[in-house]
Amino acid sequence: MKLNTHLDIDNKLNGKVIELNQNYAKVELITIKTMIADQKGLIHGGFVFCAADYAAMCAVNDPFVVLAKSETKFIAPVKVDDVVVFEAKVIDQNGIKSTVDIEAKVLEKVVFKGVFYTATLDKHVLDI
Repeated sequence: MKLNTHLDIDNKLNGKVIELNQNYAKVELITIKTMIADQKGLIHGGFVFCAADYAAMCAVNDPFVVLAKSETKFIAPVKVDDVVVFEAKVIDQNGIKSTVDIEAKVLEKVVFKGVFYTATLDKHVLDI
């Protein structure tokens, strides 16, 4: 399947798609020093959230998908050099609205869970 959304995103900061099917995306984020929040190597949660958002957009896979809201839980810390794998599954679609379930793991440990609510517009959000 071909990726149709967020084609210009920086994969070093947002993760890269490693699997893509209809209503499903798997994104891998390799954490780097740029993402560190403190001297112990803790990764700032914003990078984890960003990769989760990207995974949700890829699962919907429309050029005009945007995030409307999210409900998220940071379950465990992520540190530099961790490889975080995000699985995004569209669990509901109703018109332009989609609900995407996200789970992120480092190895087998769940570090993040969320539900992302998206809208698929009929043109680019900046053209509205």
